[in-house]
Amino acid sequence: MVFVKAARDALLRPLQVVSGIVERRQTLPILANVLVRKDGEKVAFTATDLEIQIQTNADVGAGKDAIATTVAARKLVDILRALPEADVTLALANKKLTLQSGKSRFALQTLSADEFPTVAIADFSADFTLPAATLKYLLSMVHFAMAAQDIRYYLNGMLLVVDGNVVRAVATDGHRLAWCEVDNDGATGANQAAGGKVEVIIPRKTILELTRLLPDSDQPVRVQMGANQAKFTFGGIELISKLVEGKFPDYVRVIPAGNSKHFNISRELLRSALERAAILTTDKFKGVRLVLAAGSIKITSTNADQEDAQEELEIDYAGEGLDIGFNVGYLLDVLANLKSESVAFSLGDALGSALITMPDSERFKYVVMPMRI
Repeated sequence: MVFVKAARDALLRPLQVVSGIVERRQTLPILANVLVRKDGEKVAFTATDLEIQIQTNADVGAGKDAIATTVAARKLVDILRALPEADVTLALANKKLTLQSGKSRFALQTLSADEFPTVAIADFSADFTLPAATLKYLLSMVHFAMAAQDIRYYLNGMLLVVDGNVVRAVATDGHRLAWCEVDNDGATGANQAAGGKVEVIIPRKTILELTRLLPDSDQPVRVQMGANQAKFTFGGIELISKLVEGKFPDYVRVIPAGNSKHFNISRELLRSALERAAILTTDKFKGVRLVLAAGSIKITSTNADQEDAQEELEIDYAGEGLDIGFNVGYLLDVLANLKSESVAFSLGDALGSALITMPDSERFKYVVMPMRI
């Protein structure tokens, strides 16, 4: 029975939206599948890895019947990508899904839709709306500082804070911390009524998936946060994610307040100089030295082969000198993400953290610990 008939791209688009969370290796075979649920013309596509669930819809149904099945997500996407642009039909018979386009035909095994694990919706204590571009900007400004596979599991994600009319995102891997906030004019729910604060830790995989899916537009994104779940709804997409349990570090205490050495520098000039100096660092040791003096800053690097690099940049600075080392990757990460023409540095001593901000803006802060060189 044919239950889907559409142009190739009309079917491929919703499948690409949901299939991003499907892992190559699965503990349960059905987690490699996408749930396809048809009701008249409306077809819902759902994928999950038990931590995240993504659902979207498309008007690609054929006939008035209600049909549901599951089929291998990546195989279906790969087949559609490889086909030329043409009409595609999906038919279901004898526990097999048959995809046909022109003279091409593929028969795929299916598993029962009744076995597909869907996420139960929790109660939400925070409910607000942000433009998609604003939320994408917020996430992109801090996501690079998240830990990847830290034993401190609460670092493998991003802290999202709703505090009155402000939404704040914070990420740290224990060596550096990124902090950014935006105005929130669409908050409702318990947190807004009580004037309280809601804090949740969203898993790393969810953040990366959101940055992939969010459009650069003013399209509204509804964000709902509860005790163990967050939900993001935008553009016909519904993403539900479990939250990371645990206590996020006190990020306010991490931000240095007493640094006395301040200067602004061209972001692009500094980035280029650091990239050149990084060529002579090694994978095991990514350290560079910053030597601050009146009117200039020197960037030096060395390696085990006794090779060295030196870059010197002029800056408007008349204070005391300083010799301090940093992981060059941590500096390049923030310079690549910022879009301002210049960046502001605030330094203390050789053992203290550096604070990097955007001139004339208090809405972004980046703290990086020094390293011994």
